[in-house]
Order: sequence, then structure tokens, then C-alpha cells
Amino acid sequence: MSESFDVVVAGGAAMGSSLAYHLAADPGFGGRVLVVEKDFTYARAATSLSLSSIRQQFSCAINIRAGLAGVAFLKAAKQTLAVDGEGPDLPITENGYLYLASQAGEQTLRLNHAAQIAEGADIVLLSPDETKARFPFLEMDGVALASFGQTGEGWFDSYSLMQAFRRKAASLGAVYAQDEVVEVECEGARATAVKLASGRRIACGAFVNAAGASGAAKLARAMGVPIPVESRKRCVFVFDAAKLADKFPLLIDASGVYVRPEGRHYVIGGPPPDPDPDTQDFEVDWPQFEETLWPALASRIPAFETLKLVRAWAGHYDLNTFDHNAIVGRLPGYDNAYLAAGFSGHGVQQSPAIGRGLAELIVHGGYRALDLSDFAFDRITQGRPLLERNVI
Repeated sequence: MSESFDVVVAGGAAMGSSLAYHLAADPGFGGRVLVVEKDFTYARAATSLSLSSIRQQFSCAINIRAGLAGVAFLKAAKQTLAVDGEGPDLPITENGYLYLASQAGEQTLRLNHAAQIAEGADIVLLSPDETKARFPFLEMDGVALASFGQTGEGWFDSYSLMQAFRRKAASLGAVYAQDEVVEVECEGARATAVKLASGRRIACGAFVNAAGASGAAKLARAMGVPIPVESRKRCVFVFDAAKLADKFPLLIDASGVYVRPEGRHYVIGGPPPDPDPDTQDFEVDWPQFEETLWPALASRIPAFETLKLVRAWAGHYDLNTFDHNAIVGRLPGYDNAYLAAGFSGHGVQQSPAIGRGLAELIVHGGYRALDLSDFAFDRITQGRPLLERNVI
């Protein structure tokens, strides 16, 4: 006889654990949740390898709203995710994002800013002189306009957030299994059970595919629903250099190169290589630093002409090749199967909003706190991309 759970979630990193918590915490649920995660070390999970940043500087309203919801959640998490009176320490380094635009990108930055202000985000546009006054270490050649998040933007500890979700979910009755969903059994429009790599068979009332870059597309394809999600490698480099400001922002140069502090060091990355293959490779592309990143960095911040490369790592985006935005909601053709995939680098910061929204959809049949319908799969089948101008 197989085991049975009301909801089975494939993938137990930030997204799957957020969903497990929000399900278990919903007074209208009262069921049993199983989260299947193949590696409890999370050593190669996107959550662990993320730069753990959060922003509202998007162009799509739903991304701005999800960013605002994420900040609000993080600021309340010490109480919300407390277990036995002990809450997680999840501070945000609220130094803001600073986008620099060339003349060619100025109008886009202005359009984005209008959308952000309409949603209540605390973003300000700065002239080159105003930017230089705030951040005197910057060289402003080629900059026509800047956009800066005065509050609500910065970075945090994504691994600690994931563990806090997991600990709280478990305290509310969610069960975690170190295993992997390798098959989903279906009868007509319903997912009825999952088979695990260990041989276990679990009957399910609902199934959620949150398996990330390494598994979401494979599981969806096996259920007859190909999704435009691929695993794309991104490299992050850590360097040591002079401290330039107490509140150094997360700087996104007009070239696409980004840099921010990380403790006593700095982290830097940039646009993907061309070609940008679908891969599970975790090898660092070391030449990228000297050939692409460092030259752009040194020209923008002359003090960084002298630095020491400390280390680097590679992680993966679950990239939605259709429009670089999340795919969230019911899996087409199924009454009780759901998808959370294709976050394209935004998963950790959107995990509070997405986990809550999916829990509402499963328990109540629709979204309540934040309408996530813009992320629905039908935009792909209808050829209706959700175009985001602020992709990093």
C-alpha cells in the first residue's frame, strides 16, 4: 500500500519550502504536506548559490509587487517564522540598487521608474551630477541617468531564509524527504501519485513542481507539458579592494556588469556569455573576470583598478527562455498539478510571494493577497510574453 499526502512538492529549496510553510500555516488547509528534496545539504541549489538580492526596480507591475511583498515579509520574518519563541535573524542590507543608464537606455529607465512609483516603490532618478554627489567614487563618463532604490532594496541571507521556511513548515507538520521525484502518475486530468528514486510511491491530492533548474523542465515534460525553461550557468567572483563607502549600493553598470559589497569583500558578475548553453556544468569561467568584468569595473570605479581576486563560484538560473519571467500556477491539462519554475534569477526574492500565492491557489482555488495570474502558463501557449525590461 502506498503512502498518501494531500500535497506533494518536488523541490525543497526556498520556493518549495515557502510553499510548504504557507500551506501549513493556512487555517483553511488542515492537510498533510510532503516536500521531496534530493539534497539536504543544498550545496548546488540556486538558493544557496544566489546573490540573495531583492529589488523593486523592475518594469512589470507583478515583479515590482512581488519585490515589495518580499521586503515586507523579510522585515516581519523574525515573528512570522518563529518556532518555540525563537525567530530567524534575516536582516536586509538595505543599501539599494543603483542602475546607470547610457543615453540609449535613458528613456527605458524613465519608463521603468514611472511603473515603480505607481506601485509605491521608493525609487528616485538621479542626474549624473546628483549621482556623483552621492557616490563620489564613480566615474560618470557615458552615464545619462541613474535610478536608485532609497529603501526596500539590497541583499540578505537566502540560505537562512530557506532554512527558516523549512524549520517553520516542519514545526507546523510538513514532512521532508531526502529523495527525488522521478515520475508522476496521472489519470486523465489528475496527478494521482509520485514515484521517488528510492522506490517509494506516494499518493497525492495535489502535486507541485518546484524542482528548479535541475528538474522542473524534466518533470513537466514527463507530464506532457514542455516548458521553455533551461539551466543556464552564471559565475560570481569575489575580490578584495579598498572600502569606498559605508553604504555601497548594488551597482548595475550600463554595460550590464554588477558589483556589491559582501562582508569585507566585493562580489561581481555580468552579462551571460554568447553562446549561453543549457548546462549543468558548475565550472567557473575564470577568463570572464579579466576579459570582461574587471575592465568594465575599473573604468567605472577607478579605485578598483587595484584589487585581489579571492574566489569564485558558479550557479544556475532556471531561465525562462520565452520571456525571462516566472511560470506559476496550474499546469495546463491538469486539475491538481501546479508549477513554479523559470524564475530566471529572481526566485529567492520572489519566494515569499510565490509560496503564499500558490498555497492560496491550492487551498482556496484562487489568489487572495497578490494576484499572480500574470505569471500563468497560458501566456506561453498564447504567444503573449510578459516583457521585463530590467533583466540582470
